[in-house]
Amino acid sequence: MVNLKINGIPVSVPEGSTILQAAKLANIRIPTLCYLKDVQCVGSCCLCLVEATGARGLVAACVYPVSEGMEVRTNTPRVRKSRKMTVELILSTHKKKCLSCVRSMNCELQKLALEYNAEEDEYGTDHDAMPIDDLSPSVVRDNSKCILCTRCVAACEKQTISAIGPKNRGYAKTIGSPYDVSLAFTPCVNCGQCIVACPVGALYEKSAVADVWGAIVDEKKKVVFYTAPSVRATLGEAFGLPVGTNVEGKMVTAIKQLGDVQCFNMDVTADLTIMEEATELINRVKTGGTIPMFTSCCPAWIKFLEHYYPEYIPNLSTCKSPQEMFSAVLKTYYCQKEGINPEDLYVVSVIPCTAKKFEVTRPELGQYTDAALTTRELAKMIKEAGIDFVNLPESSFDDPFEHASGGGAIFGATGGVMEAALRVAAKMLGDKDEPIVFNEVRGTQGVKEATYTLGGVTVNVAVASGLGNARKVLEGIKSGEKNYTFVEVMACPGGCINGGGQPYVHDEIRNSIDLKAVRAQALYDADRDNGMRLSDQPAEVQNLYKEFFGEPNSHKAHELLHTTYTPRPKY
Repeated sequence: MVNLKINGIPVSVPEGSTILQAAKLANIRIPTLCYLKDVQCVGSCCLCLVEATGARGLVAACVYPVSEGMEVRTNTPRVRKSRKMTVELILSTHKKKCLSCVRSMNCELQKLALEYNAEEDEYGTDHDAMPIDDLSPSVVRDNSKCILCTRCVAACEKQTISAIGPKNRGYAKTIGSPYDVSLAFTPCVNCGQCIVACPVGALYEKSAVADVWGAIVDEKKKVVFYTAPSVRATLGEAFGLPVGTNVEGKMVTAIKQLGDVQCFNMDVTADLTIMEEATELINRVKTGGTIPMFTSCCPAWIKFLEHYYPEYIPNLSTCKSPQEMFSAVLKTYYCQKEGINPEDLYVVSVIPCTAKKFEVTRPELGQYTDAALTTRELAKMIKEAGIDFVNLPESSFDDPFEHASGGGAIFGATGGVMEAALRVAAKMLGDKDEPIVFNEVRGTQGVKEATYTLGGVTVNVAVASGLGNARKVLEGIKSGEKNYTFVEVMACPGGCINGGGQPYVHDEIRNSIDLKAVRAQALYDADRDNGMRLSDQPAEVQNLYKEFFGEPNSHKAHELLHTTYTPRPKY
């Protein structure tokens, strides 16, 4: 342990710790901008500069190591002057359209400017008016607002995609794609991790809000919403509620107050996905099909595989994602049941994921979804409507897609799809004491492995979250080092609860708590409290097979609930 003092407060930290880490233990806040826990630590923005004994000049707290007897000062006049000047220099090249910016009132730069009394035009205004890249169906880039913190670059590199990176040097430095092409023409997988890493409004999702408002007021349209499992665990953050608050009931009430709309539970088709996927897995194992089988719920993971490992496309489950299953069910089964012309039904998914916006454009999926809203976009609509979200009463989802199992709820956390599938597979294989909880696949670790025996069948499984970890798993399979039966992959670290469409979280919060674990716990709590833990138990799922599909993997199920994928170029 190393002993030091920060602002006169004694602190003892493990050897190798940085001044920033030591300050957190002493409950002393040091501002950061380029630093983001688990993503980047480079000391380039100079916001975290402090005075430290033994150092020549100010040092970057995020990278400077502590030493025995060191004394640190974080708020001297020299330090405050330096931080103010740094913010003002950043503002001098930043397009300051704050009132209409997507990050207005939730911008890390804006917050720092207020804290340090920065003058926005102290060093003039000299930003280049750069064209906005909005050709991607998911991610919009406005480089005029970029502050060169490179957090987006680090996030993309961590995903092992590197669709964007620094170009040129010095004052001419910019962040862009190779050959200045649009993100739409790169191997970008639309995961949106660059968006949640960006501290300002230089990156944001392509909005569908105006289209959805238009459909709601269109008298010819019947509008139905359905919400993904993880949204209930994160939406409250956009309204100041603590991280990990389950706001399912308030969420449903808020959606119904947007207009004459119905709100369904996407957990139902998460259960439906499990019925199809578990059946497919068992069939592959029994008939000598392609193994390991990979989950196919995450569109960013699928696009990653199409670009970088097309030889493993046959390993993908043919199941569509819960989003695409639900939209297909609504435009067929539901329309027949309710006597609705499918052209008059406007289907809106609420999802934690920017890649889902890309997914709805894929022709091989049938294009049944009319609009995909991120959690952030739903929050924006609720605020636009003047709804007092925090004080709303709770409501239930609408019939005929109201109830789902706990297995459907945990889809939003890494390992959740695997666990839900194993529960049902154990029952299908005749395991009389089928387990309900599979602890080994829970948790936010990048890669988890386990071996289970279900009904006499041994199953080796792996769970990967984050595409860098997915690449490790794939390389292990490719080399023959690993021998799996079933593999779950989610593109975003931690799974959908940390998706690219989730509410913005300031770096101070993201750096101080395990955001992924706290959000995921809300889903596991919902699973624990649900009277149905297996995906074949809800009456909604049983009715879909009884009235429409017949049985899992039937011919009709393959027509509407399954699909194929195609190799894509790497560059």
